[in-house]
Formats: sequence, structure tokens, C-alpha cells
Amino acid sequence: MAELNGPTDPETSMAAALDAAAASLLGIWESAREGTSNRVSGAQLRAVMVVEQADGINLRRLATQLDMLLSSASRLCDRLVAAGMLEREPGRFDRREISLHLTPEARRLLAELRADRQAQLAAVLAGMTPQGRDALLSGMREFDGVARRQQTDTTLAGESVEEKDWPGDPDGPGGPGGPPDRSGQTRTRWTDSSGAPERSVGTTREWPTGGPVARTA
Repeated sequence: MAELNGPTDPETSMAAALDAAAASLLGIWESAREGTSNRVSGAQLRAVMVVEQADGINLRRLATQLDMLLSSASRLCDRLVAAGMLEREPGRFDRREISLHLTPEARRLLAELRADRQAQLAAVLAGMTPQGRDALLSGMREFDGVARRQQTDTTLAGESVEEKDWPGDPDGPGGPGGPPDRSGQTRTRWTDSSGAPERSVGTTREWPTGGPVARTA
């Protein structure tokens, strides 16, 4: 039996060191984020990032990516539409489905955020040795690739559970003819101009598999 406070494996030790070093990176992120706080909240910015990565995403997929109830994601999108950050359009393959798109204002917001953050990062990198910069870039690229694969696997597994829990969606939990969802709240569904409920097409729902989570702007 391992002793408490005993030796740890190299991965655990490195994870602790990386966790401590990441505080500086997160500080830069938050500093740049403060420049957008008067226009969007943190949750709204995250939703904008998801839509940027998956242009045309529908509301249900967005809720899954944000780990939110469908009703909460709907209200969040309503606020973003009112703020001029999102547009809602009939789906390309099924006009009864609502697709989400960024507005030019949202793209300007993300561009400003990136420019501010990259300027602060460049100032830190300028104080590092060339060898340190090369090692950092190589390691972060590999870290990013592994993290993306793991998050994709986790997201796909969660969506499989969603399909299993709510077969026949319109009459399932939260559907028009079904009981409230597990939280006790009734799930709402966006409708188009004809009053038809939003729905996904087929089983694949035309969702790109490359970018499950808005991890960076």
C-alpha cells in the first residue's frame, strides 16, 4: 500500500509543476478577457468561441458543448442575439432546424481578444532563451493534440448517453409531450417562423468532429 506523502510518479510531479506554471498563463488570459467584459460575460464569450469553431451549430449541440441545459443555452443565445453577437438562421439541410452564426461584431471581439493576449505572451517569450521557447512550443503542441483527442472522446461518449436517455426526443424528458428533465425544469425548444420545433437531422446531426470544446479564442 502506498504511503501518504510518499514518492509520486513523474507524470504526477510534472502535472503539479505544470499546474503551478499555468497560473501565469491564466493571468494573461484573464487580463485580456477583462477587455471584453463590458460587452460579453464569460459564459457568453465561451459560447461565441464554440460557434466560431463550429459555424452553423444548432442549439442542442451548443448546449452539449457548454455542458448546459437546453433552456439555459437558449436564454444565453437570446442575450447574444440581442447584443449583436449571434445570428439565427434556418438550417442548411433542414429549415426546421436553427443554426447559429457569428456576426461581424463577434469576430471583431475575438480578434481584439487574441491581439491583446498575444501581445502579452510575446512580452514574456522575449525574456526566454531560444531553446526554452522551442521546447515550450513543441511540448504545448503535443499537449494540445492529446487534450483535443481526449476531449473529443469524452464529448462523443456524453452525446451517446444523451441519445440513450432521450429516445424519441419530442416525447422524451423536456419534450413537448414528455416530462420535465432531470433538473426539474422543462426544457425549451427554439422554433422557426412556422412554429416547428428545432431538431437535429438524422443521427449524425452534421457536427464536425474536430473541435469539441472552445478551449482558446
